[in-house]
Order: sequence, then structure tokens, then C-alpha cells
Amino acid sequence: METINIETLQADFDAFNISEEFGFVLEEPLTTLPDYYQIWMYLANNLTHLIESRKLRELVDKMSVLSLHLLSTHKELRLAHLALGFISSGYVWQEGQQAPAQTLPKALALPFWLVSRRLGLPAILTYADVILANWKLKDPTGDIDISNVDLLFSFPGGDTARGFFIVSLLVEMAASSGLKGALMVMHALKTSDLIGIQRGLITATQSLKKMKEVFQLMHNHVDAIEFFGTLRVFLFGWRDNPLLPNGLLYEGVSDEPVSLAGSSAGQSSAVQCFDALLCIQHDDESGAFMAHMRDYMPPAHCQLIERLSALPSLRDFIFCCSSSDLCQAYNACVSALVELRSYHLNTVTKYVIVPSNRAHAMGCPLSGVATVKTGTSGTSLISFLKSVRNATKKALILETLSVSN
Repeated sequence: METINIETLQADFDAFNISEEFGFVLEEPLTTLPDYYQIWMYLANNLTHLIESRKLRELVDKMSVLSLHLLSTHKELRLAHLALGFISSGYVWQEGQQAPAQTLPKALALPFWLVSRRLGLPAILTYADVILANWKLKDPTGDIDISNVDLLFSFPGGDTARGFFIVSLLVEMAASSGLKGALMVMHALKTSDLIGIQRGLITATQSLKKMKEVFQLMHNHVDAIEFFGTLRVFLFGWRDNPLLPNGLLYEGVSDEPVSLAGSSAGQSSAVQCFDALLCIQHDDESGAFMAHMRDYMPPAHCQLIERLSALPSLRDFIFCCSSSDLCQAYNACVSALVELRSYHLNTVTKYVIVPSNRAHAMGCPLSGVATVKTGTSGTSLISFLKSVRNATKKALILETLSVSN
């Protein structure tokens, strides 16, 4: 048995932009930009008030185009992308679903587009923004828990918005040890180190169970009606969205509208890493959607998914080596991912399907638009979640496998 040394894992953390403690979550995000960008920070910091008072569009329309010459570090660019993403979503959806903006003004569209190009991200608010880079500690010396974490920026929705974003953040933090487990398996598989593979799978399983445990906090901190009726519209994109069927025009960038998907859990790099590790085979439609969602992830995170996907099949290896312990460790990990996906499906039903059906029954004309039929990223919501959950179940190795210890 070969032991994976700390230096090897640290090299992986650096290469794939992973924090050992926080996973794909951006460690200690910046909270301020140089004074030159104070208008961006003012708008983002006061976004909820400006949306609710219907003043955001007016202020954005008066903005000047700012250069990116003072943005040099990765964290500065991430904060700029976060701020411009929040402002853009607020601008488009200030009037709700009734009157989305058709054009993003040049003073917003052009710098957002250029920042996005430097980061390798699309010019829209992504999961990597709103969940992975949108946090700070109230007390830097305190524990990381929901009472000590605050958001940098938010949307209308009060405590529900805060709860939704912070619980999602904590779920991603819980994935950190699972990513380490995936790296352990990746290296152990190269040398057919059975014990190393087993340990990595056990680590990943514990992480997935922790993710589900943290996810359950959603029900204590997020109100379904407020989430559905107030917050969710600001996460919509302009791809496969009947409210913006042609997409959104980025003034000063393109003469044609651009179609981009909204922020969703489908953009979680961590979950796709577990899929790649466990060799989950999704159907063509779901697989194509998930591949498209990688365009909305930080490039370094995508590279880990691709690296794991390119490994010799872990599942096939387990069949060949016929180890009962390894088979059980693999199945336990797959089962933990199934449980997480089942819980996500039930949560979506509570927070999206039930409120939408209630609104439809009350005669709300927009109750089914870009909500039940599609998620915030533009995919068919329930059918997609059931498909990926069922595909995960199919990866389980049947106990009829002939094993010998």
C-alpha cells in the first residue's frame, strides 16, 4: 500500500483551486474593491433597497463605463464578477416577471463581459458567485456556522434569501473532505492501492452524509412562499426562458441577444466531481445539460471533473478486483449520493412545485412561467432531478458480484 503524501494533495489543491478546509468555496473573499469602482460596490451593497424602491435601473442607466485596469488579482476579479452579477440580475428583474429588461446597458454589460472573460466565466450571476464567493464571517475568530456567516450581497427576500444562500454555502463547505477523498481515490487507483481507494471512498461517503445533514437546515431558515414568490426570480437566466425568449442584449458587446442560464445547483462542481468519481452514467439529455453547466464553473474546478472523468473506471476496477470491502465502500458512497439527490428532489417539491401549484390554483397568470416547467438554469426541473437520481441508483453494484477477500 502506498500512502498519498501531503505534498501531492497540496499540489492538487493548488492546481484545481481547492481549499482543504472549504473545498470549492472561495477562501476569505474580498469585501471591497479600489475606490475607482465605488459605484459598483454602492449598488451591490444597497441592491435590495434599490430594487424595492425601483431605483436601480435609473442609477445604472446613469453609470459611466469603467476600465478594469485596477483589477489584478483573482479575488478582485471574483468580487467584481459577483457585484456586477448581482447588479445585472437586479437590473433585469427589478420589475419582476412582468417586465424584464431586454437590454443590459453598456456601462454594466461591457465591464461584466470583460471581467467574465478574464475569469473564464459567463457574464451572468453564477452559482460560483452567489454561493461560493458571497460570504464573510461576522466574527473572524468564531466558528463557521449559520449564525456567524453573513452575505456580501443579497436580493429581496430578507431572512429567506440569507438562509438559502448561506445553507447552500455550508453544504458546499461540507463537500470539502469529499473532494479530498476523491483525490485520494484518484491517486490510489493509479497504483491499484485497494486500501487507499477504500479510505478515499469512506471519506467521500462521510462528506456526502454531512452535506445532506447540513442541507436539512434549509427547512429552518427558508420560507417556501417567500423563496418562490420573491427571491427565485432573481436567479433566473435568459436561456430557455419564455420571459426572455430571445435572450438578453449586452449593449457594447454584441449586436445580437445573448442566451445564458441562471444560477442553479446544477452548476455545483462538487456534485459533478462525485458523479465523475463514481462513474455515474446519465442519459443523453441530462448528461448534455450537466456538461453545459460546466461552462458556468470556474475553469480550475472543471479541470478536476475532467481529470476524474478521464480515470480508468473505478466501478470496472471494483468488478475486476472482486474485493467485498471495496464493493461495500463504493456502494455506500453511491447510496449517500442517492440520498442527497432524493432529499434535493423533495426540497425542490416543497419550495417550487407546491407554491407554484398553489399560485396556479389562485389564478396567478405567471405561476407556471419559468418556474415549474424549468429551473432557474432553464432545464426541466423535476424530470431532470428524477433522472439524475435514478441514474445514480443504477451505479450500485449488485451483491451477486462474486467476491473474495
